[in-house]
Amino acid sequence: MEIFDNITKTVKDDLTVTIEKGSRLSIAAACFSIYAYQVLRKQFDHIDELRFIFTSPAFVTEKAPKEKREFYIPRLNRERSLYGSEFEVKLRNELTQKAIARECADWIRKKVTFKSNTTPENMGGFLNIESGSEQITYMPLDGFTTVDIGCERGNNSYNMVTKFPAPHSQEFIRLFESVWNDRTKLQDVTAEVIENITAAYNENPAEFIYFVALYNIFNEFLEDISEDVLPNEATGFKDSKIWNMLYDFQKDAALAIINKLEKYNGCILADSVGLGKTFTALAVIKYYENRNKSVLVLCPKKLSDNWNTYKDNYINNPIASDRLNYDVLYHTDLSRNHGRSNGLDLDRLNWSNYDLIVIDESHNFRNGGEVYGDDARENRYLRLLNKVIRPGVKTRVLMLSATPVNNRFVDLRNQLALAYEGKPSLINEKLNTAKPIDEIFRNAQRAFNVWSDLEPGKRTTATLLKMLDFDFFEVLDSVTIARSRKHIEKYYNMDDVGKFPVRLKPVSLRPSLTDLSHAINYNQIYDELMNLNLSVYIPTDFVFASRREKYVDPDVNINRAGREQGIRRLMSINLLKRLESSVYSFRLTLQRIKKLIDDTIAEIDIFEAGGNADVALTELGEDAEFDYDDQNTDFFTTGRKVKIDLNDMDYVTWRSTLQQDSDILELLILMIADITPEHDTKLQTLLTLISDKIDTPINKDNKKALVFSAFLDTTEYLYQNVSGFIKAKYGLDTAMITGTVDGKTTIPKFKATFNNVLTCFSPVSKDKDLLMPGKTDRIDILIATDCISEGQNLQDCDYLVNYDIHWNPVRIIQRFGRIDRIGSRNAQIQLVNFWPDLTLDDYINLKSRVETRMRISVMTSTGDDDLINAEEKGDLEYRKAQLKRLQEEVVDIEDMSSGISIMDLGLNEFRLDLLDYIKNNGDLDKTPFGLHAVVPAKDDTPPGVIFVLKNINGGVNIDNRNRLHPFYMVYIADDGEVVCDHLSPKEILDKMRYLCKGKTFPLTDLCRDFNQETDDGRNMRRLSNLLSDAINSIIAVKEESDIDSLFRSGGTSALNTNITGLDDFELICFLVVRGA
Repeated sequence: MEIFDNITKTVKDDLTVTIEKGSRLSIAAACFSIYAYQVLRKQFDHIDELRFIFTSPAFVTEKAPKEKREFYIPRLNRERSLYGSEFEVKLRNELTQKAIARECADWIRKKVTFKSNTTPENMGGFLNIESGSEQITYMPLDGFTTVDIGCERGNNSYNMVTKFPAPHSQEFIRLFESVWNDRTKLQDVTAEVIENITAAYNENPAEFIYFVALYNIFNEFLEDISEDVLPNEATGFKDSKIWNMLYDFQKDAALAIINKLEKYNGCILADSVGLGKTFTALAVIKYYENRNKSVLVLCPKKLSDNWNTYKDNYINNPIASDRLNYDVLYHTDLSRNHGRSNGLDLDRLNWSNYDLIVIDESHNFRNGGEVYGDDARENRYLRLLNKVIRPGVKTRVLMLSATPVNNRFVDLRNQLALAYEGKPSLINEKLNTAKPIDEIFRNAQRAFNVWSDLEPGKRTTATLLKMLDFDFFEVLDSVTIARSRKHIEKYYNMDDVGKFPVRLKPVSLRPSLTDLSHAINYNQIYDELMNLNLSVYIPTDFVFASRREKYVDPDVNINRAGREQGIRRLMSINLLKRLESSVYSFRLTLQRIKKLIDDTIAEIDIFEAGGNADVALTELGEDAEFDYDDQNTDFFTTGRKVKIDLNDMDYVTWRSTLQQDSDILELLILMIADITPEHDTKLQTLLTLISDKIDTPINKDNKKALVFSAFLDTTEYLYQNVSGFIKAKYGLDTAMITGTVDGKTTIPKFKATFNNVLTCFSPVSKDKDLLMPGKTDRIDILIATDCISEGQNLQDCDYLVNYDIHWNPVRIIQRFGRIDRIGSRNAQIQLVNFWPDLTLDDYINLKSRVETRMRISVMTSTGDDDLINAEEKGDLEYRKAQLKRLQEEVVDIEDMSSGISIMDLGLNEFRLDLLDYIKNNGDLDKTPFGLHAVVPAKDDTPPGVIFVLKNINGGVNIDNRNRLHPFYMVYIADDGEVVCDHLSPKEILDKMRYLCKGKTFPLTDLCRDFNQETDDGRNMRRLSNLLSDAINSIIAVKEESDIDSLFRSGGTSALNTNITGLDDFELICFLVVRGA
């Protein structure tokens, strides 16, 4: 009898002597490892036979689909040990698994039979060797791995094995024979073992390796998903018309939204302009309506036509057969208690009874519940929370916006807060984050502010991603879906979708005001405008302090003085906007304000002469005076007359300021009186532009042009001057559409409704053949306000003119999104922007001066000094940067904001990818670790290797910065340079998906070259060195963070982990990217 401690004296060394040519081995053990075969290969190749019993069930045919987790996992680990046990990681990381597996499989086919215990009975482990007349037993033997035979230490505090010669060994040989021949206890599993080992050396399709990586990283997500959370097909929702009209990328989004709504109660869909968010949302609505839920759509007024069409029984409703039944109301209705809106009686509306609210253009709610002044009342945001979401049934909230973030992360938080009823505790429980949500957003904003101050070279998205907290990504991942055009083009099959058209470089035009000599210019007008007080809008300012109580209105959501200041600021900025739009609009506004002032002065004069003391003032002019963004503010919800008793105010001072304004306005009206259409340089430039487009189309035979203005008055002015010119010169028809007054067109007897006009302007995208069979009417030039700047598909047109540059740059991109759409039939499209005749700096400074001047007067009147804040200042800088870019190129919204793009942050699409794969192909839990595939390098994916690793000591995830912990991905180039480190998992997964998707067979030529280079996997030194470099890069980043943490409050992370290198990581799989 001999004892081995497996430290100074090992079983492996003894076996090399004991096993002879022709020996017969019988082993009973829990598992078998190819690495144990490798160390004894010289001896094993010459034995006669090996009979092996798995002492616990392994590789046996399953009677049940999957045992309970607590039984299944150990069994899985036993089976996985074939390719190396958890303590043979180091050997696996040498990457020679493929060569060893091939040799081992060949040897098993010739010499080995495997059987497995199929009963729950315990069996001890031992090893018998019969060589001629000699019989020897080693026991106990838990498994047959390099740890059990003494090559590796494993996690044993001791590992003693005793060697018994005959006669003791004869008992074990007899025992083995009796068990081996007991069919009730054992099942032959040789074929299964060979099949499993073969999987470790077969060539793999790249797509399979991509899914192996996803499966390991995200399989807990699969366990989390119950049938209740995922769209339940039993509702018939996938048989609906809307579902079958969606593209794949929209279907993915719809399923993900339902998942998030069920789990977190809310979701923001922030897909880029032109990707069909409305249709995606309609599919979600259909899902909930099929489950008898009531749905409310809240949208800006101008989009109501769109939403109404999809639920009503109209011939141009492509999904009429789905019979959707949601209610549509406007954002501004939240501030109203009375009256009717879109067919609903607001007095009787049960606001709290909606199960799902879809908020279109949800960025209108991004300022949250901020209100100013002592007696400020609920704003629209708070009304939504208090009236609709908190009371009554549990309300899920789906928000649609291409721009959920302007330049503050708090914008996003305010929108998300709608989903958790403004109570952070509700979402903190559901999110898998270490910190509460408010702290997460505070930290994110702090990081963003630091990032904003970096010099431009360092201010990259990559830098920002590294500065942001793991928890922030976790929140975004949980509740947002955002894809850009580039993303869709790269990761989805575009054959069924169609291509995006090519964007030509934008044309920027800066015509002067007029061609008249000695005429006024923009700057002179601006100087006069700066002198205006516009005190006609702020009568409360002149009311004696002792009488102010009389003028507090309990029905209005903001105190009177604050409201008036807001209106005055709106009017002053509006004057500038109108001047930029057209001389005609500007003149009308000047005349309207002057009339209001003169009428007020006349009333004061009558009072002084002993007449009536009450002055009735209309708070605001008509909607038509303003652009759509301004119309969507709460100032437009009342439109009542306001009465003021002149006895309560200092009317003398008020009258003198009114008189000053009247004089300035009169002067301005005189200054521009000579600028008739013939001398309006901007209008004449537009006529030349449209003529050139018709004479030389950018796409064959396409004469269409779409002209946008922010203002109804400008639109009417253009229509009067363009339509006759185009009809006379080319015989083509023009139409005008504004959303507030009826449309107009030069086609005789044509009913110019909103939908009719759009259908004749863009007949293919609007299904004209269905709606107007046999009608030949066509419209080539369309002049419109922003009533069609969102949610409309007008891609028959290839030429878009912004006659005025909107103050919100996002609006410009949204306008262009009407023709810049997926599936366009036009090869290329052109954007033309008209700018004021000023430098961009002057232009921005001017806006800044007007906004600031109005703000200062608000401060003096309210005593609130928080109104010019850093955010406003930042807003102007941000706008300037955006406008500068817009002069040079057509920009996607996600590229606009000089850095914040929630497109770069979510991982959900990968989870959905995996889910789809598992549904169609089954589980990947038995796939060996260490597999690889070979793919060709592409432009932004240089030759190298992407390693997917698992940290097995739990100590690397410094500050929770790796979102995939304990999984780590590193993309390392052939020269050892890190292409993407482990803190950019989204980027690496994107690249991996890009390289692998659609490659469902191994690429034979590449595999052959790789096998030649590595001698069929025997010589993997180069890749093994790259793996060391990859792991060292993770440790280097960690050590850097450790050093940083020494100087940070809250203690250091340097002392609490002990990562040393290769042994701390397990290789899950790798992707070899080969150059040409």
